[in-house]
Amino acid sequence: MKPRILVLYYTQSGQLRDILNSITSDIRDKADIDFVPLTPVVPYTLPWKASKFFDTMPETVQHIPIAMNPLPESIKAQHYDLVIFGHQTWFLNPSLPISSFLQSEDAQILKGKPVITVNGCRNMWLHSQEKLKEYFLKIGANLVGNIVLTDTNPNIISVLTVIRWSFKGKKEASGLLPAAGVQDNDIRRASRFGMPIFRHLAENKLGSLHKELLLMGAIHLKPGLIILERRGVTNFRKWAKYIREKGGPGAPERQGRVTFFKRLLIVAIFILTPISSLTAFIQLQLQRRSLLNDVEYFKGLDYTEGKF
Repeated sequence: MKPRILVLYYTQSGQLRDILNSITSDIRDKADIDFVPLTPVVPYTLPWKASKFFDTMPETVQHIPIAMNPLPESIKAQHYDLVIFGHQTWFLNPSLPISSFLQSEDAQILKGKPVITVNGCRNMWLHSQEKLKEYFLKIGANLVGNIVLTDTNPNIISVLTVIRWSFKGKKEASGLLPAAGVQDNDIRRASRFGMPIFRHLAENKLGSLHKELLLMGAIHLKPGLIILERRGVTNFRKWAKYIREKGGPGAPERQGRVTFFKRLLIVAIFILTPISSLTAFIQLQLQRRSLLNDVEYFKGLDYTEGKF
């Protein structure tokens, strides 16, 4: 009998579905695979309106759930041998649809199941993955692998292309800028992960899967990003609390603070980023040993509270 694999995912742009299609492309005839999108009751459209995008930050950072459409009953009634869980990062956290699903009753479909996480993002994913580890522990899911695909263009270039994609809906290359998002070649090459996943599943050796995925380049992590992401997480938490003091999503009373946050974030990205990168480099030299230990931790599957 073929093993059954459930692919649960949320994607706003469709890129993550392309990544998941690639990962499973070589094992479609070897396993029964169900792709099930996680969908909000009120969809998030692309391109975003800038006001809507920045107004989404506080609830994303504080993990305040939105209404999600339920999983099909036929899926909840089915037995699965493995779950591949595709997610995006918003504001250094799991996207709001993902955190909302993980707080819902439907998340019990993960209980007792081996889970492989797949993240397609710009470049920062550590805190988002840590929050998923927390949720999985509460649910009783067993994290057995993690694959991360990022935009490998320089930081400022990737910021410019994601802004063009998010607010204008243009993913393709234009002018001097390359295409936005994870590079197409990296998406195609993600197919190399499919057979090892199937082999470890078929041989009942999922406990050793992640080690092989790492050897195959499933995660690339520069120590300097740990420093920058920790700073970002701290600042987002402060701004989320500050904005929500004036009301919930869309509240007119909080729009002034949302606009202030937007302007400050833009300044931070385009003006303060070089300074932050320099100070992060200095901190890296002073704390290299501990940061290298952190690299090994974040590339792994274990969870230790307080890393952020």
